[in-house]
Amino acid sequence: MTARHRPFSVVICVYTEDRWDDIRAAVGSVRRQSLPALETLLVVDHHPALLARLVREYEKEAARGEVRVLPNAGPRGLSAGRNTGIAVARGEIVAFLDDDAVAERDWLRVFDEAYDGPGAGGRVVDDRRVLAVGGRTVPAWASGARPAWFPEEFDWVVGCTYRGLPEGRVRVRNVLGGNASFRRTVFDTVGGFATGIGRDGDKRPLGGEETELCIRLTDAVPDATLLIDDRAVIHHRVPHARERFGYFCSRTYAEGLSKALVARSVGADKGLASERRYTTRVLPAGIARGLRDGVRGRPGGFGRAGAIVAGVALAAAGYLVGRYRTRGGGGSFTSGPITSGPAVTSATVTGATVSGSTVTGSTAVGSSAPGVVASPSAASPSAASPSAASPSAASPSAASPSAAGRTALRRGAAA
Repeated sequence: MTARHRPFSVVICVYTEDRWDDIRAAVGSVRRQSLPALETLLVVDHHPALLARLVREYEKEAARGEVRVLPNAGPRGLSAGRNTGIAVARGEIVAFLDDDAVAERDWLRVFDEAYDGPGAGGRVVDDRRVLAVGGRTVPAWASGARPAWFPEEFDWVVGCTYRGLPEGRVRVRNVLGGNASFRRTVFDTVGGFATGIGRDGDKRPLGGEETELCIRLTDAVPDATLLIDDRAVIHHRVPHARERFGYFCSRTYAEGLSKALVARSVGADKGLASERRYTTRVLPAGIARGLRDGVRGRPGGFGRAGAIVAGVALAAAGYLVGRYRTRGGGGSFTSGPITSGPAVTSATVTGATVSGSTVTGSTAVGSSAPGVVASPSAASPSAASPSAASPSAASPSAASPSAAGRTALRRGAAA
């Protein structure tokens, strides 16, 4: 064990009162961690009523500095919400948890241990090469069980770890955004999550903001280590609406749109290299398994095989449409620096005072970067694979991270 535990700031972005019970459960799971978080940051996405309600709910915890409720200081969407949390985070490590997920008790402890490495004399020391650590996300189906037709290879559709990802603690090209952690210094160097991509409430379920960040990070620090440790487990609620085939189709099509941005930014050869591995290895095995189960009379076998075929076809269609739309420079997105702003400001919302912050998240600072290739042992996602585990890149017009910032991170990684 290291001589000390790293302080964690946990960011939970919220946007609707419909998830009130889920939000409270998510916060509760963070507060019950075996390694206590330094703070929980609840960032509310342009919803004054929810903001005021959460301020009242966590008034006592806020007075002790345990839970802070913040309005999103940037444009609407998950990326700017995360940037708002990062800007005020006091922890050495910033972790992200979905608002409809609960973390197991040792979630943060496993993250903390993954940043360790071997030192002289057999001691365990802080491994400065490890810049991000993700975990395993398990679906919690609203119906009580996985739909018979829903293939595990497509669990990324509902924001969960999917069949084909490596097991154990392994090096990966990017982490999954709803269950991830980064060193705070990463954002000082390469900027925040890109705006103009990623989730925006209940609109079309695009993604890719965390993947784009990881690409930018590994471009700036080529020897950086990004890990997934499958002992860092969260349980992600899957509502009835997302158990339906219609949502499956919408999400896979949207993934194709995201892949078009990748190809435009880094080229199809780089941007889709690992996707081809997923398509040619993991998915054919899934189809064969489904057909075999169907022949043996097992429920859902033929349905799973058909869903995989449909998912690939829809992602391909989305990709073609996205490529057409991005001709001539359309469909760009930008990333910007994270600045902590003037400490803390105050904003009055329906009689309650909440903490605010400053984020310059819309200024182009990140650069387009080559796709990050997963370690050889990892099966990689396809064009129909999750944005969280697939490359997306910032606008080619964005400026590069500062040379000083890149040098600082490289020195840390080499230490």
